[in-house]
Amino acid sequence: MSEELFAAARAGDAARVKKLLESGADHAATDEAGETALMHAAHAGHVAAVRTLIAAGADVNAKSPQGWTALAKAAYNGETDRGYVEVIEVLHEAGAALDERIFFGITPLMLAAGGGDAPVVEWLINAGADVLAANEGGRTARLMANDKFYVDVVNLLTEAERQLGVSEDGACSSTKSVAKPHVVNLMKPTTH
Repeated sequence: MSEELFAAARAGDAARVKKLLESGADHAATDEAGETALMHAAHAGHVAAVRTLIAAGADVNAKSPQGWTALAKAAYNGETDRGYVEVIEVLHEAGAALDERIFFGITPLMLAAGGGDAPVVEWLINAGADVLAANEGGRTARLMANDKFYVDVVNLLTEAERQLGVSEDGACSSTKSVAKPHVVNLMKPTTH
């Protein structure tokens, strides 16, 4: 029954997910990669399926062996070349942590920045994600976006860093005291 639940979650069939859960499918079951149905639904951007799984008690902070959470899965999907703000918002409202790290110390903000997804980056910054976090190689989200010339993402992250007192050269000023940055994307939204 777990395979059916994973398939329904990937397809975004919330009615089927609900029916399977009511028939005894385990929302906490994991596939061969250690991922839950919630992770599958989040990765595909299926808000209704995500809500159904959360309502059934799915753990929004469950981690796969590689450290993947549903929120990290929703931050950027390389197959669709985008992340899913609506899913991230639902997961965060249900208690999902914004800065959980996956392999190599990568955060959801780094995933979205490295994929060039400005709407997800903007939402994560404004929700309080750690803009200054660095992965195990010392790379921040801004550096990852800069590597691929994602100008709108670089601008968002540079502005957030500036609001936190970090200068263009990476030096940190102790004269600034901002609880959390707030940025606005003025670039034309990209279509995925």
